Amino acid sequence: MRKILKRVLLIDDNEADNFIHKIFIQKHGGVEETVAVNSGQKALDYLSSNQTGSYPRPELIFLDINMPRMNGWEFLEEYKKLDDEQKGGVVVVMLTTSLNPDDKKMADGDGNVTEFMNKPLNIEKFQSVLEKYFPDRLD
Repeated sequence: MRKILKRVLLIDDNEADNFIHKIFIQKHGGVEETVAVNSGQKALDYLSSNQTGSYPRPELIFLDINMPRMNGWEFLEEYKKLDDEQKGGVVVVMLTTSLNPDDKKMADGDGNVTEFMNKPLNIEKFQSVLEKYFPDRLD
């Protein structure tokens, strides 16, 4: 399969979830690079890193809500403060175990969140995100 996206960023404090989600994305085959970090702060550090003359600018971010130190909502507040060149053209998908309807309502009201879905990520969910947000890149 040809590569549809250059980079996907997984933000989740659960290492097992990151591992499994990374496997599904790699198995799908449509992404050149999948980066996983275990905290919102590490994600912000990654997004603001400029080691090769440009920022990483993932096209798709999967973000967990419930994380220690900096939860998904706090990450989004800090994310909004980044320069546009650090954000790139990303689609932020909240990927969570939360069944709280308030979380869904907050996600719907946040302009940076494009999708709210329950864990675990699988190939079908990943494909549906690609079809919805990157239809022009699919074969």
